[in-house]
Amino acid sequence: MIDVVDNPGKDKFSPARSIGVIMADYMSKHEDFYLFSPDETTSNKLDAVYEVSERAWNLPRQGFDLPESANGRIVEMLSENALFACMVGHLVAGEPAVMTSYEAFFAIITAQILQHLKFLDQSAGVKWRPDYPAANFLSTSTCWRQDHNGFTHQSPALISTLLSIPSNHANCLFPVDDVAAEASFIYMMRSTNVVNLTTFNKTDQPRWLDSHQADDQFSQGGASIFDFASDDNPDYIFTAAGDIVSCEALKAIEILRKDLPEKKFRFVNISALSYEAIGTTECKLSPSKFQELFTSDKPIIANFHGYPATLRQILSNYTDTKRLKVHGFLEKGSTTTPFEMLSMNRASRYHLAIDVAKLEKRNDLVEKYEKVLAENTRYAREYGVDQIDV
Repeated sequence: MIDVVDNPGKDKFSPARSIGVIMADYMSKHEDFYLFSPDETTSNKLDAVYEVSERAWNLPRQGFDLPESANGRIVEMLSENALFACMVGHLVAGEPAVMTSYEAFFAIITAQILQHLKFLDQSAGVKWRPDYPAANFLSTSTCWRQDHNGFTHQSPALISTLLSIPSNHANCLFPVDDVAAEASFIYMMRSTNVVNLTTFNKTDQPRWLDSHQADDQFSQGGASIFDFASDDNPDYIFTAAGDIVSCEALKAIEILRKDLPEKKFRFVNISALSYEAIGTTECKLSPSKFQELFTSDKPIIANFHGYPATLRQILSNYTDTKRLKVHGFLEKGSTTTPFEMLSMNRASRYHLAIDVAKLEKRNDLVEKYEKVLAENTRYAREYGVDQIDV
C-alpha cells in the first residue's frame, strides 16, 4: 500500500516486478490459482511466484532445473496455444488463472481468445451458467522495449483486435506505473465473465500514483487528471494510455512549459479501454465526464501504447476528431535504442510538442525540436545509445 507519492515521477520501479509480488501473494492465499507462462517468467520479472509454487513437471529432473513438482501451479510450456487451452479448462471449472507472454506473441492465440469471447457472449444468456473467473492476460516485453530483439517482437495487435469486437466482455488495461499495475491485477482477479488484457513494461518506470489514486481509476471511468502536471483552464489537453507513452506526454508538457510559458496544459491519464469507450465494461466514461476532463473544445494531443487509429476511433465517440492529434505505434520497428523506437513511430515527447508548436505557428520551435530528434538519431546510430534519457 502506497499512501503518498511526495514527488511524482522521481522514483522508478518495475511494474512487472510489482505484479510478480502481488501475484505471489494471491497464489499463496488461493490454492486453486494457476499461472500459465510460455518460458519467460524470470526475464519478465514475475519470478516472485517461484517463492510460493514450483513449476509443474511430472518427468525426471536434472540437477540444473528450477524447483519442479507434479503439484506445481506454474505451468511453463513454449506453446501459447496449449497454455491457453489449459487455462480455459481451469476457468470453466471455476478456478482463477493468469497467462503471461511477450506482447507480440499473444497474436498467436487471437483466434482462441475470440472464441472464448463468443462463449462468454452465449453463456450470458443461459441462466444455469455460473459466473466464470476472468481470462486474464499479462502482456509485457512490449513493442516499446523490444528494441534489442527487433521488429519480430514488436506488435500491439491484440489490443486493437479486442477493442474492435462488439462485445461487452473485453477490457484493455494500461497501468501507468507499478502502483497502477498492482491495482490492475487486483481488478483482474475480482472480475468475472470477461477477458482482461493488461499491458505493462518490465523496465523501471516512474511512479506517479498512490494506491488510492490507482484504485479509483476503475470506479471513475478509466481516466483521471494528473493534478501535479496540470493547470486550471488549460489551452491544450495531453492524454495517454500506457506507461512509456505517458512518460513521453508528461515530458512534452515539461518542454512546452519552458518554451511556451504563457500557455496552460492538462494531462489526463487513461487507464482502461473497452469497446467504443474509455473505461472498463462495467464502468465506462460518460460523455459529461469526458467533457469535464478533456474540456469541450481544446486541442487534444494523445499518445497511445498501440496503434493510433484504435484510440482515435474511441475518442471520436466522445468528441469532434478535428480536435485530435493521436500518436502511437506505426508499425515502424527495428533493432535500435529505446528513444529511437519512440522517434521512429512519431510518439516521442518532441513529436507531441511539435503538434502544439505547429498549432501556435511557432516554426522556430518546430525546427528546434526536429533538430534535437535528428541529433539523437545520429548519435544513436553512431554509438548505439540515446542522448535522451527515457
